Amino acid sequence: MSRLYPEQPIVGAGAVILRDDCVLLVKRAAEPMAGRWSLPGGRLELGETVEQAVVREALEETGLTVEPRKLLGVYDLIDKDESGKVRYHFVLVDWICTEAGGELKAGDDAAEARWAQRDLLDGFGLADFTLQAIQRAFHMAEEEGL
Repeated sequence: MSRLYPEQPIVGAGAVILRDDCVLLVKRAAEPMAGRWSLPGGRLELGETVEQAVVREALEETGLTVEPRKLLGVYDLIDKDESGKVRYHFVLVDWICTEAGGELKAGDDAAEARWAQRDLLDGFGLADFTLQAIQRAFHMAEEEGL
């Protein structure tokens, strides 16, 4: 199924990987959002659970094995062109994750991967919904001791 002008929404899984006061960001190498910083993640594959997709995508894009700890939320990402036709439509399922192993290195759809300090996130040009999800993840992790 094409990501550009799809016939139906595409389900994506995202990893909000927290370490102390940092979150792991990747710079997207491909559309949508090529060249922009975001969370590691990607499309759910047939027969795969969302949690399995989060683990797979995090490993492919960052070289890290992660443990999904808590469902963060489900988000709609709908982008329309000038004529109003849906260019992209993703339903994103984000999980708060912790590192379980591996070595940080950008891979797959990621041009770069790096830890970003919580108080310096404004400098990464994150989409509003991504920044809000990260802030919510930090808050939830603090409240629940993740």
